[in-house]
Amino acid sequence: MFIHFGMSTFVANELPDGRAPAATYQPDRLDAGQWVSVARDAGMKYAVLTAKHVAGHCLWPTRYTDYSVVNSADHTDVVEKFVRACEEKLVLPGLYYCSWDNHNRFGSQTPSDPAGWDAAFTTSRYQSFQTAQITELLTQYGPIAETWIDIPGVLGRGYRTFLYQHIASLQPDTIVMMNSGISTQDSYDIEYAWPSDLIAIERRLPSAEGYRRWREIEGREYYIPGEVCEPIGKEWFWVEGDSPRSDEALARQSTDCRTRKVNLLLDVPPDRHGLIPESSIKALDRLRASVGK
Repeated sequence: MFIHFGMSTFVANELPDGRAPAATYQPDRLDAGQWVSVARDAGMKYAVLTAKHVAGHCLWPTRYTDYSVVNSADHTDVVEKFVRACEEKLVLPGLYYCSWDNHNRFGSQTPSDPAGWDAAFTTSRYQSFQTAQITELLTQYGPIAETWIDIPGVLGRGYRTFLYQHIASLQPDTIVMMNSGISTQDSYDIEYAWPSDLIAIERRLPSAEGYRRWREIEGREYYIPGEVCEPIGKEWFWVEGDSPRSDEALARQSTDCRTRKVNLLLDVPPDRHGLIPESSIKALDRLRASVGK
């Protein structure tokens, strides 16, 4: 289960400008245990939480920015609650971190700026900030099964390689995902996402012939599994009126992922209360019944 939750939930914008006050984030019934229970009951083996997304707001009390739960209406360390719930319910915890940050810029340009994607980059000051925050996430909460780095292209090959090695040094057993983006991934963009332990197939499926797990990269063969990620509805974050896709569509996607030999990381976003809606829970119940464990 992918769990997109944070400032975007409260400003109704997947890609906010990062200017909303920290107090805008204000869940009133936050229950990370419920999220993980839903994942477990749906037969999911691991869950990945968006610790920091494009808004730059952090779901843990980081020491490196005041734009976090510390100054929000609800001070809960969501990462702590999430990881402890995963341990209790025997679901492996994963954490997502976005390199596109519209609040904590340190001189960087992001895809939100007028020049767009082609001109986006991160400065060395921002990269030091990201390293410090990743270090917090991977040293304060115990074992993390998957470390998901989004928008890795803005980091550059040099820093991205350093970051991969740093993550591996902090948590040798974690799986590192550098998100390679919206594509069937028949071809892999090395300059955008390498090195990575997984290849992301966002909002797509691999070709009908099946996913190629072995890839030749710069003269060497690597075993790199594929992970399809897509929301249960249309939006990554909860949006009022965004219902789960049809039972048939969800079952078909699950079956296609199995037959094409990739994993499915299905996003099921909590609402503004901090709870996964009943409509999503029922859709997952029906999905598990239709496709089995």
